[in-house]
Amino acid sequence: MVIVQNEYFSAQQICMSGQCFRMEMCTDNKYRLIASGKYLEISQREDEIAFDCTQEEYDGIWHDYFDMETDYSRIIGSIDQEDPYLMTAAEYGKGIRILHQDLWEMIISFLISQQNNIRRIRKCISVLCERYGEKKASVSGVEYFAFPTPKALADASLEDLYACGLGYRSKYICQTADSIYHGGFDLEKIRTMDYDTAKKELLKLYGVGVKVADCICLFGLHHTDAFPRDTHINKVMASQYPEGFPFERYDKYSGILQQYIFYYDLNKK
Repeated sequence: MVIVQNEYFSAQQICMSGQCFRMEMCTDNKYRLIASGKYLEISQREDEIAFDCTQEEYDGIWHDYFDMETDYSRIIGSIDQEDPYLMTAAEYGKGIRILHQDLWEMIISFLISQQNNIRRIRKCISVLCERYGEKKASVSGVEYFAFPTPKALADASLEDLYACGLGYRSKYICQTADSIYHGGFDLEKIRTMDYDTAKKELLKLYGVGVKVADCICLFGLHHTDAFPRDTHINKVMASQYPEGFPFERYDKYSGILQQYIFYYDLNKK
C-alpha cells in the first residue's frame, strides 16, 4: 500500500471527468482502475489517497499515470481573478488531473464516445475488452481484461463489432484498427509530434473529427494545450466568453482548464 497526501487529487472527480472509462467506484471512497495492463484499487479519505500496490509499481506506473509531478495548484493559481466563472469551475473540480493514458486505447475509446454518454461508453468498452482483451489476474487474484490490441480488433469482423453494441462506430473501429495494425498509421511517430501536427495526423483516421482528435491529443498524448469542444463547452464559450477564450494567457494549460469547465458545467446543478 502506498499513501499519498495531495489536496489536488480526487479519485471521484477523475473517475467522472469523462477522460477515463475503465475506472469505476466500487464502494464509497473506493475505486478500481484497469490501465497499462494493470489492475489498481484506490481509496481516499479527504486529501489522503491509498494506492493498493507496491512502492515499485507506484513509482514505475501510477505516479506518472496520475500526473503527480505536475503542480496543479500553480495552474489554478494562474487563473485571472477577474474571471469568476473559471475560478469557480477550477475550485469545484480541482481534484481532476490529466492522466497519462495509452494512445491506442484513447483512439478507440473516443471513437466510441461519439454521440454517447459516459455510462454507455463504459459498457461498450467493457464488452469490447471481455471479448477481445487478454484475460489477466491481479496480485490479489481479481480477474480482469486488458484492453484489446490493434491485432485483436483488426481481426474482428464488422458484424462481431456491431454485436458489442457499438452501432455505427463499429465501422470506425474496424477501419482504424486495420490501418494501425497493418502499418498505414504509425502510433510511435504520432507520439513524437507536437499538438498541431499530431492533431492533423489523427484527423486522417476514419471517424476521427476535430473534437475526437482533440480528446486523443489531450488524454492520449498529454498535449495539455488541446481544448476539446462538445455541446457543454460550446455553450460555456458562448455565454461566458463571447469574445473568445483567453488561450494566449494560459498557453500550454488550456486543456486542463477545459476539464474544470466541462466537469463544473456537467455537475454543478
